[in-house]
Amino acid sequence: MNMGTEKQTFEEALARLEEVVRELEASQLSLDLALELFAEGITLSKYCNSCLEQAEQKIQMLMTDGELKDAPANLVGGNR
Repeated sequence: MNMGTEKQTFEEALARLEEVVRELEASQLSLDLALELFAEGITLSKYCNSCLEQAEQKIQMLMTDGELKDAPANLVGGNR
């Protein structure tokens, strides 16, 4: 199980979340394993949601009344 979401990209975390969901839906898991996967899924979901919120904030900062502005220095280069 990979719980270290802080070192994952959004795409990696989303792919793992999809895998966790498939495992929970398709498998006859023990209760302990199912709970462990569920907890991992919640962590991944929160991480992905946070990434999306940060991206939305960056987009809002770049847009003013539908017009694209120059990116602030702290947003250039994909920094979070």
